[in-house]
Amino acid sequence: MAAETDVVIVGGGHNGLVCAFYLARAGLKVTVLERRPVVGGAAVTEEFHPGFRNSVASYTVSLLNPRVIADMDLHGHGLRVVERRASNFLPINDREYLLTGEGRTKAQVAKFSARDAERLDAYGRRLDDVVDVIRALLLRTPPNVVSGGVFAALPQLFEAYKSGRELARADMTVRRDLLALFSQSAGDWLDGWFESDPIKAVFGFDAVVGNYASPYTPGSAYVLLHHVFGEVNGKKGAWGHAIGGMGAITQAMAKACAARGVTIRTGADVKEVIVERGGAAGVVLAGGETIKAKAVASNLNPKLLFTKLIDQGALPADFAERIARYRCGSGTFRMNVALSELPRFTCLPEAGDHMTAGIIVAPSLGYMERAYTDAREHGWSKAPIVEMLIPSTLDDSLAPKGAHVASLFCQHVAPQLPNGRSWDSTREEVADLMIETVNRHAPNFKAAVVGRQILSPLDLERRFGLVGGDIFHGALSLDQMFSARPVLGHGDYRAPLSGLYMCGSGTHPGGGVTGAPGYNAAREIIKDLK
Repeated sequence: MAAETDVVIVGGGHNGLVCAFYLARAGLKVTVLERRPVVGGAAVTEEFHPGFRNSVASYTVSLLNPRVIADMDLHGHGLRVVERRASNFLPINDREYLLTGEGRTKAQVAKFSARDAERLDAYGRRLDDVVDVIRALLLRTPPNVVSGGVFAALPQLFEAYKSGRELARADMTVRRDLLALFSQSAGDWLDGWFESDPIKAVFGFDAVVGNYASPYTPGSAYVLLHHVFGEVNGKKGAWGHAIGGMGAITQAMAKACAARGVTIRTGADVKEVIVERGGAAGVVLAGGETIKAKAVASNLNPKLLFTKLIDQGALPADFAERIARYRCGSGTFRMNVALSELPRFTCLPEAGDHMTAGIIVAPSLGYMERAYTDAREHGWSKAPIVEMLIPSTLDDSLAPKGAHVASLFCQHVAPQLPNGRSWDSTREEVADLMIETVNRHAPNFKAAVVGRQILSPLDLERRFGLVGGDIFHGALSLDQMFSARPVLGHGDYRAPLSGLYMCGSGTHPGGGVTGAPGYNAAREIIKDLK
């Protein structure tokens, strides 16, 4: 006899847990099924070398929505987030560097351009005004494009009206900036504001994070924008570290779900979504167990859901075709390293606040563009982009006394290598290159590495279901955003099959550890079931 529940959630990543919490709070019986032995998806903390723990994939906190934090009482369930003591550190050569953060950015930028330093405040205000408009839409279901006549369209027209009101409140400067940021490249946007390479590199890095593109690719300015709408402990735009790593977030979420009666099962690999009479009716696990449900919500990449778990004959042909073309692949190569000592940067060798910052090895937009061009041709950048965080400078629970852990978030690598090569045979070579890249700026770094964990795009796909290593569950391009995420006509978290929903980062507002897709999807499921 099959088990029964109100809602089955496929995938216990952070959005799946958020969705489960809100459904259970509304009185629904919810079961979360996670393939791996631990919940959290890509937001997990693991020991990767004896005595050394780190956030394995996602690695820093800002975008997690404050409404989700408050409703789930994540702090009450043990979550503690601390702010970096500096924002970003950009080593340029053996003598020069840029260190940004509260109270220091303007003086640092003035070392390279007095004009740029004077423009920083205006740039910040303009970006904040745009971000405020975006923030207002994060926890709102996008207007959906529907067929079926005027009565079917009325609810969506109302949603469009509510979304339009946010834009109507904005003045013409904000509207023009919105247009520019959604359509321009980050390079063009930043070149219009600043003249010096270092500040453009620090801001422009956000445009290539998880984005397999040049900073001069049209649309990359939005990816920059996507990374600045967060906050830490009420401070807008700040970035921080979860004590205990990113797994502390999802473990707190799991506790909040358990307190609401959610059943969470790990080691539960879903092999099929049951389709009966044109709708989702439950799931079948790899071992043959069947769980029947009134609704199924998927936290997976939409490409995995619709190509692996559902009979293609049950989907509308045009929808299936567009899902097959849904673009994934973020050019990310992820490493965690155990260090016997802190790196000593030639340009700033002493320990200090810069060790708590996001350390960016990519001194200019031109460097980033060449990295992308290299990857397209060769498979990986000859001079890659590396962001390094050393969370043990803020959290001594992660490493033995006197030792440290570092997260290396590396761009650009090709999601699929050219000429038939496999990531399995090249991952060690590329990992060596990433360490050498940091070592050029901190000559003790390579010798300090006592252990390392390597996650190529293929590793990220196998381990976390990140198709092509895509940390966003699909490219953040204009044709895959808002009402068109993942496919136009299904931007409201509802799949083409009744009773089937999407609650992961492949829906609005996209990737990052936000919780917003799970929050929004739960609201729509509750509308339909309650």
